[in-house]
Amino acid sequence: MNAINDFLAYVLPYTEWPMFLLLIGGGILLLFYSKFIPFRYFGHAIAITAGKYDDKNAKGDVSSFQALSAAVAATVGLGNISGVAIAIHDGGPGVIFWIWITALLGMGIKFYSCSLSIMYRGTDGEGHMQGGPMYYITKGLGEKWKPLAIFFCLCGMFGFLGVFTANQFTETFMMVIKPEETIFAMETETWKWTIGAVLAVITSLVIFGGLKKIAKVSSTVVPFMVFVYLVAVIVVMVMNSEKVLPALGLIFTEAWNFNTIVTGGFWGLVIIGVRRAMFSNEAGLGSAPMYHGQSKTDNPIKEGLVAMLGPFIDTILVCTFTAIVIILSGAYTEDVSGILMTLEAFERTLFGYGDELLMIIVTAFALSTLFTYSYYGVKCLSFLTNPKIGRLYNVYFVIMIIFAAVASLDLVKNLIDLSYSLMVIPNMIAVLLLAPKVNVAAAAYFKKLKNDRA
Repeated sequence: MNAINDFLAYVLPYTEWPMFLLLIGGGILLLFYSKFIPFRYFGHAIAITAGKYDDKNAKGDVSSFQALSAAVAATVGLGNISGVAIAIHDGGPGVIFWIWITALLGMGIKFYSCSLSIMYRGTDGEGHMQGGPMYYITKGLGEKWKPLAIFFCLCGMFGFLGVFTANQFTETFMMVIKPEETIFAMETETWKWTIGAVLAVITSLVIFGGLKKIAKVSSTVVPFMVFVYLVAVIVVMVMNSEKVLPALGLIFTEAWNFNTIVTGGFWGLVIIGVRRAMFSNEAGLGSAPMYHGQSKTDNPIKEGLVAMLGPFIDTILVCTFTAIVIILSGAYTEDVSGILMTLEAFERTLFGYGDELLMIIVTAFALSTLFTYSYYGVKCLSFLTNPKIGRLYNVYFVIMIIFAAVASLDLVKNLIDLSYSLMVIPNMIAVLLLAPKVNVAAAAYFKKLKNDRA
């Protein structure tokens, strides 16, 4: 494991700059190219998500709300709770500012990528409607671009493993329950293997049920748990209201601290922010288009507008609240990272019981994330082979949950960061090349919307 981790840490820096240029440079280009559609039609996007413009006769397997819930299930989770802590640990409070910037650009990226997922839908070997980067690459750019789609899928088979989620859930459980103090006296590693096995069994009960079961569970659990989490952090902020503005001020001042002690100096700080934001909301990664590509809609622009809400919900809202709690609690000054830092922050600020509450929230987030990620991996393997073989990915996925429970944080973090950085390259190339197609469809949609309102 150490050898694998050393290799991943060695290769990762070579993938960061292409990822950075495509994600940030491409995001800025798309935002101006769209004439700021994600911000101008924010209210309209909420109305679509609420079902006001649903077409019952449209093709697809899930509603736009279910697609958004499932996509958010994969992002509003441990990426927001422990990913933010990792970012602050690695780069200091100022890294949150760069997470915000990436998220705002991510709204534009998701608008384009998820519009394309409807515009260039395909069918698999069993006749089910499918969408995602592999389809808009091959159908939008043409078969000669198929190697790009294959590269995306190969990286996705590693990037969509639930290793980070399983690892951080195990750490949370061990920290809160303190099994070494219970009557079930076992070695720490034995406990981790056991937790991983139980998590794998629970995940199996849902993921082998297919897309509709995953979407149903996600759309039921995620909105409620996001609400509970937001209430918890708002309570902390109200109780410590005098510390909120200083915490926000620290984020802004440290964001431009050119003496920040992180690898790579100031640019290292920016890249950490971009990397953690991509892990938080997955904009530019190409995962959300896989879910949104199966929504019950025949209008790509409507789905793009729904999808763009994802980065706002999970990064601008949830990540910010998490960061403020960590900073005002002072937990970021401790020599801990990941979920352990967030647990420390909640325990300090919620009457000593915040870690137990966070344990319940993390459990729901961890399971919903695992359900969604397994589906992404199945789609990648199905594209490379066929749907029957693709479903075998779930077996591999479940085994890797057990492995991740005992793996180190550095190992799983490097594996995910490397896979994500590589997946951004083919996806963003396709999105940038196909953006003019989306603009044509958007012009027609908004013209019709204006006429209907007249």
